[in-house]
Amino acid sequence: MPIKSLGYLGVRSDRVDDWKYFANKVLAMELADYGGRQLSFRMDDLVQRLVVSDEPGETLAFIGWEVSQKSDLQYFATKLDNAGHKVRQGDRDLADRRFVEDLLVCSDPAGNRIELVWNPQKAEEPFTPGRPIDGFKTGPLGMGHAVLHVPDAESLLPFYCDILGFAVSDYGLKPVPLYFFHVNGRHHSFALVGSGKSGFHHFMVEYENLDDMGQGYDLASQQKDGIAYSLGRHTNDHITSFYANTPSGFFVENGWGGRLIDPTTWEPHETTVGPSFWGHDRLYLPEEERKAFVDMRLKAAADGLRAPPIVDCPWLYELRRRG
Repeated sequence: MPIKSLGYLGVRSDRVDDWKYFANKVLAMELADYGGRQLSFRMDDLVQRLVVSDEPGETLAFIGWEVSQKSDLQYFATKLDNAGHKVRQGDRDLADRRFVEDLLVCSDPAGNRIELVWNPQKAEEPFTPGRPIDGFKTGPLGMGHAVLHVPDAESLLPFYCDILGFAVSDYGLKPVPLYFFHVNGRHHSFALVGSGKSGFHHFMVEYENLDDMGQGYDLASQQKDGIAYSLGRHTNDHITSFYANTPSGFFVENGWGGRLIDPTTWEPHETTVGPSFWGHDRLYLPEEERKAFVDMRLKAAADGLRAPPIVDCPWLYELRRRG
């Protein structure tokens, strides 16, 4: 696939001081720049993974997708133009602010700004996390994943699948339509929630160490309404995670142990068992709206549904690799 990973995210918020603490201490990102009207954060050897701009709106500003080679930019420019989508070359100033060599800018049919980027810049200094962690699972898997609220998920499938080349990992239709897409070995780097709304649902960061995620849970728990979803495990990507409320009202999923797939053999399919084997209680919802999710989890438990056995566990594979 010409698009190889989720490169970076931009968020609009006039709560930059709250974001400074949240991203640096709860998420453990490195505060790379605190100048002008924005914050810039690192997660690995790249100069920039998350940008928080001091603007009203409290939502997604842009999503940056990294392409495999420079010629892919022209390939996508032609595809987008032929499909009737306005696309423009990013100027040198924008490329410098994104710390990439080159980029294209367009919008999806729901109005979300998409940036296709080539050759993100690596930092000269080692990554220094905001609190002690073993690191984030990034590299060829990218930053993590991003999930959007959209009025009609099905109507966006042609844009993301036919034009951008995303592949469907799986989808569910109840209690709301959910579509998950992969661009590399991570089970999903992108998802659409057909909630009837517009906006940012969440983004996910994945830790190398389970304890790093758990200690973030403790930190988030100390904040008033810091936890949006309780600790749980998802049925599709098998990740163990919790969701924290951000200063802007959307969520960040803090995860460990996500599923890796082979994109060349993976078959898309419908899921009907609900999003979680256990946990992930949506604490931000009224009790009556949580019930459908609770019922699906209780049925999954009654039916004996489980993630794969320990031989398929990511940390065990890592121990074997190191041994």
